[in-house]
Amino acid sequence: MLFSAVNSQNVPNVVLSIDLKRYAGTWYEIARLPNSFERNLKCITATYTLREDGKITVLNQGQNINNPGKKSSAKAVAWIPDKNVPAKLKVQFFWPFRGDYWILDLDKDYRYALVGDPTMKYLWILCREKKMEESTYNMLLKKATDNGYDVKPIIRVAHDCQ
Repeated sequence: MLFSAVNSQNVPNVVLSIDLKRYAGTWYEIARLPNSFERNLKCITATYTLREDGKITVLNQGQNINNPGKKSSAKAVAWIPDKNVPAKLKVQFFWPFRGDYWILDLDKDYRYALVGDPTMKYLWILCREKKMEESTYNMLLKKATDNGYDVKPIIRVAHDCQ
């Protein structure tokens, strides 16, 4: 079983195991809770690359909604601070600021993922394809809600770029 039971505390549950080699690669952001660093972006991707030191290079990219010629990117490093809980990663875009990257749900074939953080301010629905089945999307929204997230303000991300 990849995920814990329905949340009974104020902390989201995470998957019990993860194969970072399978998780690596490009993911399309299907939806997210609003945040300042992705404001006015579409066609957002996150690419994870394993490093020799065991850490992960993260590259987030997107295009400006109002000016599609204007691209935005951010590079970060992620790592697993506690090997006993591999789905609770830390991400650092620049020193000294770091955040939590918790994998709340993960398809057994690594086709989609639900990612959040313990403050419940951040939530992403990711997919290996630009589009996701509506039934899968709704299932992930329900899992987020079961974990205590307010998904009413969720933003669906357009992937209409060339």
